[in-house]
Amino acid sequence: MTSSPPHSPLRRLTARGRDEAHRVASPLELFFDLCFVVAIAQAGVALVHAVAEGHAGEGILNYSMVFFAIWWAWMNFTWFASAYDNDDALYRVVTLVQIAGVLVLAAGVSRAFEDHEFLAVWLGYLIMRLALITQWLRVAWSSEGAERTMALRYAFGVLLCQVGWLGLLVLPEGGRPWVFLVMALLEMCVPPFAERDHPTSWHPHHIAERYGLFTIIVLGETIAAATIAVKSGIDEQDALGELLPIAAGGLLIIFAAWWIYFVVPIHDRLRSNRQAFLWGYGHYVVFASAAAIGAGLEVAVEQAVGKAHISTLAASAAVTLPTALYLLVVWVLHSRFFKVGIAQQLVLPVTALLVICCTFLGDWAVLAAGIAAGLAVVTGTTLTARRAARERAAGADSGVGRGGAEATAGAGPGLGTDGD
Repeated sequence: MTSSPPHSPLRRLTARGRDEAHRVASPLELFFDLCFVVAIAQAGVALVHAVAEGHAGEGILNYSMVFFAIWWAWMNFTWFASAYDNDDALYRVVTLVQIAGVLVLAAGVSRAFEDHEFLAVWLGYLIMRLALITQWLRVAWSSEGAERTMALRYAFGVLLCQVGWLGLLVLPEGGRPWVFLVMALLEMCVPPFAERDHPTSWHPHHIAERYGLFTIIVLGETIAAATIAVKSGIDEQDALGELLPIAAGGLLIIFAAWWIYFVVPIHDRLRSNRQAFLWGYGHYVVFASAAAIGAGLEVAVEQAVGKAHISTLAASAAVTLPTALYLLVVWVLHSRFFKVGIAQQLVLPVTALLVICCTFLGDWAVLAAGIAAGLAVVTGTTLTARRAARERAAGADSGVGRGGAEATAGAGPGLGTDGD
């Protein structure tokens, strides 16, 4: 099969190298992420309304289902692009179609929450998935052997799962959570099945950057949602005194969430498909909990100004529980691999427990949770600095000299910069 000219508007969709130098996110990928935040924001708003009206269980269930559709579509595109982005005209057009699909999905989020009507969500998901199938068929056309089989497996698996999601439209409302559970598991089985004989050539640095950028965008959306809620409370209720502790605590939580996530260079651990799948799938909880923190802050603001029909305890839990979940999952996925000693290992789990305990502190719960999260960063940074100082002193005392200093410096970011 002959190759296309490098600047042709239509080129073969062939694999990129896993060791490609200077691989960074493209402007199209950044645009793609920003458009996905529209859907995340809609899911957050719907969650706020559900919790504020006292329907937390139903709201969390709907949020989990809708957020899975958003996250899974984003993740499929991200890993595909890491391996096969050739940036030709057709690739760009198909990606823009996927963006249109997520906007259709976003438009249907409120109806999914309020009326349990998933038609618009399903249609938006259908648009995104058909576009992805098109990309995999292009890969199959451009390749041969095991790689071609892998691409066809992806196309078939995605199509079959999309048919399965019809259960959300045709089955009784009581059966939809079970449809979601079964279909979510089947969706996550497609990549291991497709790549059983031929893994895609995703780029570790590129994947780590893409996930990090999406984390920043989700945390930014959280700050924006909380800021709007505080501004509304001040404008309508003149309740600065009640809202200031929530605003301060919320900022501390989000700042700590950013610090804890980005303090370790995770790309070095993404060496195999097994490691990458577990890490990538785990980010469903990271992204969902980070976005839920913003929704919780909005709920806390509405409760403080008397607009939410729930108790102070419930409003506090809307912030502290997703915060604790975020801390635990980031520790499992990221931080624990770079911790040395029991003290460093316990920082985030203990902080998560303290944040949960802050739930019972009434009007000061959010501020106390923010202080606990901030202290986790300070404690982790201090422990890391002390350990590095002890190792330098031990190296000097043993006469290792230059070699010992280089060994300490070469211990990696897990010792030198791990601050959570």
